[in-house]
Amino acid sequence: MEEAPAGERKRPREGDAVTSAAAAAGDPQYTYLSIADALKVPGVRVCIFAVVSEIGIAVRSRGTDFTLTLRIVDQSCTAGISATFFADDTALLPCVKSSGDVISLHNVMITMHGEFFVTFNKKFSSFALFESKVSAECSPYQSSMKYRGSIDDKELLTQQRTWLAAYKPLGLKDLELQLRSLKSDSTFDLVCKVVHVHEDSGKWIFYVWDGTDTPAAEFQAILDAEAVQSPPVLEGPPLPREVLCTMPCVGTVLRIYSNRFIKQVLHMQKGIYWARFCNITCKQEFGIWKGILLATSRVRLLSHEDGSVVDRLKMYDSRNANKVHRRPMTGIPSNVTGVDVEYKKAGYSTLMESLTHDEVTHKLKTLVRVVGAYPCHPSEVHFLLSTGHCMRLTLEDPTARIHAFVHKDEMVKFFGGFLTEETVKKKMNKLLGNPEPEDSEEGAPLTRNPPWIWCCLMSYYKDKNDIWGSRTYRIHATEFRD
Repeated sequence: MEEAPAGERKRPREGDAVTSAAAAAGDPQYTYLSIADALKVPGVRVCIFAVVSEIGIAVRSRGTDFTLTLRIVDQSCTAGISATFFADDTALLPCVKSSGDVISLHNVMITMHGEFFVTFNKKFSSFALFESKVSAECSPYQSSMKYRGSIDDKELLTQQRTWLAAYKPLGLKDLELQLRSLKSDSTFDLVCKVVHVHEDSGKWIFYVWDGTDTPAAEFQAILDAEAVQSPPVLEGPPLPREVLCTMPCVGTVLRIYSNRFIKQVLHMQKGIYWARFCNITCKQEFGIWKGILLATSRVRLLSHEDGSVVDRLKMYDSRNANKVHRRPMTGIPSNVTGVDVEYKKAGYSTLMESLTHDEVTHKLKTLVRVVGAYPCHPSEVHFLLSTGHCMRLTLEDPTARIHAFVHKDEMVKFFGGFLTEETVKKKMNKLLGNPEPEDSEEGAPLTRNPPWIWCCLMSYYKDKNDIWGSRTYRIHATEFRD
């Protein structure tokens, strides 16, 4: 046992992890066991040097204490083992900066409750936390009051850091992506903030964000009238306004779907956490990205001080501070449309900024793609122009997808006058990104890639008794350029 207060020295116990000769000399030396060896001696006080692979959340125990569970691994036990801590105050529990940090545990016990786990007794156990980087200092960034280091700590710490750098046991995939670099049908890890969790009949949707934009999708150019006229506005159930208003206004919020319960959900439903989604995949449906949790996927909660989290927040802060960088990452404005003079110098807004605006009526200038139109056939659009009816466009940017109407009093201005059916066809092809016949390679699959256009929008309500439920958007002060 480590050199202890007088009250503890009265009760020496067999199996204490510090040699009696060293304790008598006042120079504690500890016998550290690997996790595999510690599992062979349940009920005996042991010392362990290990790596934290999963971070838990401090919660109130059934008694008066607070409790926290970490998952720790080492070279002898890469599957890991849970370590449970108890303390009178959350400030006395381990506060791990990042998964992969190293923990030293003194005088803990291996106990059995359904499975083996490490038990930390607040009366005689102690801990210290060290950063995972090989180049980092050897002094702990947090230690409990009773913790006393030994001359062997530096060597053991170096061993754990070196092993971790070589083995990388904490992520299931070498490929770690950001939302801006998603690839369909690949498996990867994603570090992101979980901003909302929705449950429906045992199925879960995680709404996640990392401050970047998902890639703009290409669509099949085959004239499927239903697909072009009525693309879905969103993937998944609509969010209540009080939840919608908590969403970030810059950067994509991706929905990740799971058919199984994961224990981290209990924490994510009570607060906003950063997490690493390990070994997930994604695909596009109707041009909307969706993430999918596989049977082999895992979710690990991360500290706000985790290196990956800090990097993403710095990147987002830099992006958000720059007016140009707040625009869609892949959104190079085209010359397909222009806005009226009074709006040319107006500030840019994302669709989400308008959706979460505190007033139902709102005007904005935005950069979007037209991913759908109703009607979409040139002959029908030409008829609307001739008869003074309105049409509906489906607009998207990285933050949202909405329907917006071109009202009958704006139709002629939007299209640039009363046009022939052939001219309308060319303009609709430009708007929807349909390739011209001369631009298509023979035998190549036809895809359409709508251009990014400047557009002025205004929102209004149709029912004064339900202003938010009847909120609608219309396009104004926008017209095609020749």
